[in-house]
Amino acid sequence: MTAAFNLNDPATFPSRRTEAWKYSDVRRYMRDAPPPSPPGRVEGAGPFYELGGDGLVFVNGRAVGADAYVAFGDHTLRLRFISDASGTGHTATARISARPGSTLLLLESHEGQGAAYAAHNRLSIDVPSGAAVHRIVLTDEPADSLSITQAEVTVGEGAIFHQTLIATGGRLQRLETHVHHAGHGADVRLDGLYRLTDSRHADLTSVVTHAGPDGLTSQLAKGVVTDTARGVFQGRIVVERGADGTDARMGHHALILSDRGEVDAKPELIIYADDVQCAHGNTVGALDETALFYMQQRGLSAEEARALLTEAFLMEVVDRIDHEGAREEVRAWLTARS
Repeated sequence: MTAAFNLNDPATFPSRRTEAWKYSDVRRYMRDAPPPSPPGRVEGAGPFYELGGDGLVFVNGRAVGADAYVAFGDHTLRLRFISDASGTGHTATARISARPGSTLLLLESHEGQGAAYAAHNRLSIDVPSGAAVHRIVLTDEPADSLSITQAEVTVGEGAIFHQTLIATGGRLQRLETHVHHAGHGADVRLDGLYRLTDSRHADLTSVVTHAGPDGLTSQLAKGVVTDTARGVFQGRIVVERGADGTDARMGHHALILSDRGEVDAKPELIIYADDVQCAHGNTVGALDETALFYMQQRGLSAEEARALLTEAFLMEVVDRIDHEGAREEVRAWLTARS
């Protein structure tokens, strides 16, 4: 897996002096290894239950049944990471793979039922040649939780991997994705959004390594922060020698709706190949005052106008979800929390 982070070894806890973690200082909040979480319980069916499919569940790091899944044909998997703990820590490891020619809808949820816990979730996702995996992630964790999820994704030639992350933060919440991109027509999309209130912190970090020619990567991340919340976006695309014909686009756009909110962004393109089309963009600002004024002139209150403009801003990410049922589920989930 990526990095040597280990909840049981404080020597591996990164600090702001660690370049890849300089905006998400784990050591600031956790200097000692937390005591292990006890067995927990499963409550409810999870946010994606209505979409059906198979289930893979972890509670406080322990698999309830299998800890791995292999997709044949056209399948849906609901992957649930449940934290039912207070003041303790746990680690879960899941292995997901699709067979060549198969399509997997991976619906992942991070559900916190306790308080002040530390969770470390590790995934390996294998998308071989000709396969397609669509990963949608919802996070709903307590404001005082520390949660780190690291996904290692291998994308074969001609394969498809599309991902959408929905982060609502915690004391420190990091969703990290590393993709090995084989090119040769492979298509990767890494989208995400964060909507943060109070003093919540969310970090969307990704690294895509293009190892073969003629690969496609598209990335759109958006965020909204208010109060004293902090949003972090770190996106790196590396185009190795020989990965000619790569087409890679990255964009991050955020709104700060308070005087003390903070957004840190670090988009990077590292290119060693010739004949590539690569670009990145980053904007951080406030809501358009003209649009706010226009909507209030039409009878909306200032609060209603801000809510509508904020929702429209974020929904551009949701609209890119390929699966209609998952797209509508995410839209409803976000709207219920607005």
